[in-house]
Amino acid sequence: MDMSQYLEVFIDESREHLQTINEQLLELEKNPDDVAIVNEIFRSAHTLKGMSATMGFEDLANLTHQMENVLDAIRNEKISVTPELLDVIFRAVDDLEAMVVSISEGGDGKRDVTEVVAQLKQIEKGDVVAVPQKSNSTYEQTYEQTYDEFEYTILKQSAEQGFHSYEATIKLRSDCLLKAARVFMIFEVIEQIGEVIKSVPTVEMLEAEQFDDQFVVTVVTKVSQDELQKRIMKVSEVEQVIVQRVNLHRSTEEEKTTETKHEQKEEQQAVEQAVEKKQEAQEEKATGKQVSNKTIRVNIERLDVLMNLFEELVIDRGRLEQISRELNNPELHETVERMSRISGDLQNIILNMRMVPVETVFNRFPRMVRQLARDLGKKINLEIIGAETELDRTVIDEIGDPLVHLLRNAIDHGIETPDVRRAKGKPEEGTVKLKAYHSGNHVFIEIEDDGAGISREKVLKKAISKGIISEQNAANLTDKQVYELIFASGFSTADKVSDISGRGVGLDVVKSTIESLGGSVSIDSEEGVGSIFSIQLPLTLSIISVMLVEIQHEKYAIPLSSIIETAIVKKEDILHAHNQKVIDFRGKVVPLLFLKDIFEVPVVKGDDDFLSVVIVRKGEKMAGLVVDSFIGQQEVVLKSLGNYLTSVFAISGATILGDGQVALIVDCNALIK
Repeated sequence: MDMSQYLEVFIDESREHLQTINEQLLELEKNPDDVAIVNEIFRSAHTLKGMSATMGFEDLANLTHQMENVLDAIRNEKISVTPELLDVIFRAVDDLEAMVVSISEGGDGKRDVTEVVAQLKQIEKGDVVAVPQKSNSTYEQTYEQTYDEFEYTILKQSAEQGFHSYEATIKLRSDCLLKAARVFMIFEVIEQIGEVIKSVPTVEMLEAEQFDDQFVVTVVTKVSQDELQKRIMKVSEVEQVIVQRVNLHRSTEEEKTTETKHEQKEEQQAVEQAVEKKQEAQEEKATGKQVSNKTIRVNIERLDVLMNLFEELVIDRGRLEQISRELNNPELHETVERMSRISGDLQNIILNMRMVPVETVFNRFPRMVRQLARDLGKKINLEIIGAETELDRTVIDEIGDPLVHLLRNAIDHGIETPDVRRAKGKPEEGTVKLKAYHSGNHVFIEIEDDGAGISREKVLKKAISKGIISEQNAANLTDKQVYELIFASGFSTADKVSDISGRGVGLDVVKSTIESLGGSVSIDSEEGVGSIFSIQLPLTLSIISVMLVEIQHEKYAIPLSSIIETAIVKKEDILHAHNQKVIDFRGKVVPLLFLKDIFEVPVVKGDDDFLSVVIVRKGEKMAGLVVDSFIGQQEVVLKSLGNYLTSVFAISGATILGDGQVALIVDCNALIK
C-alpha cells in the first residue's frame, strides 16, 4: 500500500503527540507520584510507536518502544520518577522530534540514538521487580488487561460456576505476515474450549492489524492453565504465550482504579484510531457517504493561494466601487454595495482560517525554561496566560525567535539566584509570566519577571562606554529612554559573556524582527522589582486599512494603525527647533517631515498657504508627515516589493488601487526612527 498519501497526517499527529509528551513530562516533574500523568504520556508514546511502525520508520518506533518500557515500569511502580530519569526521557523526546523534523523535510527519519537507548535500558533494569512467570523470559508485556463493572461481574459469576479465568498474553513472531489470520486462528482454538471475554487491543483493531506483534485476551474456560497455553502454542507463527490467573479478589478502591484505567484504555484506543478515521473520512467522501468528521486539515499553502486570489478580488472590488461612483447608476451602485458586504464577510472568514493560537509558539517554552533553570541553578515558575489568543500564521512563524531571546534574558539576567532572592526577602522561586491578549486590531504579548529589574546607572555606564550616547545627553534621558538603549546593536549589561548571556544580547534582532512585522516593543522596569517587555503586533499582515494621500501627482498609503489624526496647518504656525521644522500639536513639539523631499517626488504644482499633515506615532515618539492632500481611508492589499527592491527607505510594500495605479505604502516606523 502506498503510505505517502498519509505522510502529512502522520507528521501532524506525531507533532501533536510529542507536544503532549513534553507538556505531561513537565507536569510529571511537579507531581512524580501521579499515575494518571504517566498513563497520559504512555498513551501518546504508544500511539506514536504504532504509527511509526505502520509508516515504516523503524528507528522512531524502536526508540519510542524503549521509552514506553520505562514509562510502563514507572506506572507499574517498578521504578520511581527522578529528575535524572526525566532528563534521559527528555533527551529521547528531543531525538524523536529531530526524527519527525527529518521526515517532514523529506528525510528517512534515521538517527543514531544508541546512547539514549542504552540509558533508557539501564533505567529500566535499575529497579525492576521480578514478575511471576516472566523472570526467565525476554518477553516485555506492553498491554495490561483491565475490566469494567460488567466484565468483572461476568468473571465473578463464571468463577462461582466452576470456570477458570485466565489472561493470555500472546506474542506473534516478528516476521509474521498475516497477523489478522493468526489472530482469527487463535480465537478459533480458544472458542473450542472456552469463551473470550475481552481483548486488548479490541477485536476490531486486531482484525485491522492495528497492533505490533502482541495482544492480551481474557478467557473463561474449564481447562487448566497449561492446557490453554499448549493449545494456543500449536497455532503456527506464535512465538510465546504467557497465561496468568485473573485476580478477582480486589478491594473497592482497586475496583475504582480499574474502572478509571478502563476509561483510559478506551481513550487510548480512540487516539490510536485517529489516523484511520481521517483515512475513512476521505473514502466516505469519495463514495458519497455522509462524513461525520467536523474538522479537516488544510495545507497552509492552499490557504496562501486562497488569500492571494481574494486579494485580487479586493483590488477589483475597489475598481468596481470607483466605476460605480463615476457612472452614478443606482442598480450598479446597489449591486456593488452588496458585493462589498459579501466580500467583507468572506474576507473575515479567510482571515480567521489563517489565525493560529499563540499556544503553538508558547508550548515550546516550558521545556526550555526548565532546562535553563537547571543550567543556571535557579528556581523558575513560568506562568502562561492567554495562550488561546490568535494571530495570523505569518506573524506566528516570525515571533518564535524574538520570544526565545526575551525569555532567555529574563531568566538569565532578570531572575536572581535563590540565595540572592532570599537575601532580598523574595521567594526563592522566581516567576516569569508570558501573557497574550487582544486589544483593537493588535495582539499584545508581554514577558514579565519579578527579578532584579534594569539598573539605570549600569545601562548608562555601558551605553557611554560603547559610544551609543554622550555623558551630556545621558543626564537628560527619562527611565523609558534609558531602557530603550538596551536595544542598540551589540549592547549587553552582562558581566560575562556565556551561551545564554545577559539582557541585551540579541535584543537588537528582537526589535528589528518585531518592527519588520509592523509591530513595536517597549520596556517598563523597576530596579529590584522586575521588568515587563511588551510586544505589540498587528492581527494580520496581508490586508490593512490605510489613509490614501497625494504627494504632487503620486499616491501613497499610510497605515491607519500608525496615525493619531490628520490636521491642516497654516504655514505661519511652523516653528524651528534645532534646525528642524516643528509644530505645536496639543502642547507637544512634533517635528515635520516633508514626504515630497524624502521620496524625491518631482514638483509639478506649487505650495499652498496651508499644509496637510498626518500625525503618526511610534511608541512615545511622534512626527508630522506633510502631504499635498488627503484622499480617504481604504482597505488595501499589502504586496511585497520583491527581492530586487529590498532596501528602499521608508517603504514597506505596495498596493494596487481600484483605478489600476500602484500606491506605495509608507513605513512610519522607519521615518520616525
